Amino acid sequence: MRSPIRILTLAALLILAPAAAAAESSSAARPAPLQQLRIYEIPRANEDVFHDRFRDHALRIMARHGFAVRAIWRSEHDGKVEFVYLLDWPDAAAMKAAWAAFMADEEWAAIKRETGARHGRFVDAISDRTLEPLPWSPDRAGAAAPPCC
Repeated sequence: MRSPIRILTLAALLILAPAAAAAESSSAARPAPLQQLRIYEIPRANEDVFHDRFRDHALRIMARHGFAVRAIWRSEHDGKVEFVYLLDWPDAAAMKAAWAAFMADEEWAAIKRETGARHGRFVDAISDRTLEPLPWSPDRAGAAAPPCC
């Protein structure tokens, strides 16, 4: 006669195995989350009004379109003022769709027209980097941090 524990264990395995396989295959099929690094070179003369426009308008409109801004920095590089920010995205398709919606947003277009007419050029150049996480990155679940220095 089989023990009740063996029967329950076998039943649990039969019930849970397909669910575990489905979860594994759906996570393998789902694209990895990514980050986007944006670096704007901004004219010194318009630095304050650029920051005002981004803080008071762009962030609000971006949030409406699903942007998740993680952090914002100011930098100087090669004698140029840079505005740098980092975005979190669930996948590349979401990133592309959100940018398309933001760029087509009528409120944002009106704000750019108005502020540009008053202050001139706000951005000299934009660098855009999509950052795909590596499985061994220290911020990944289960990844060990590499030894330092």
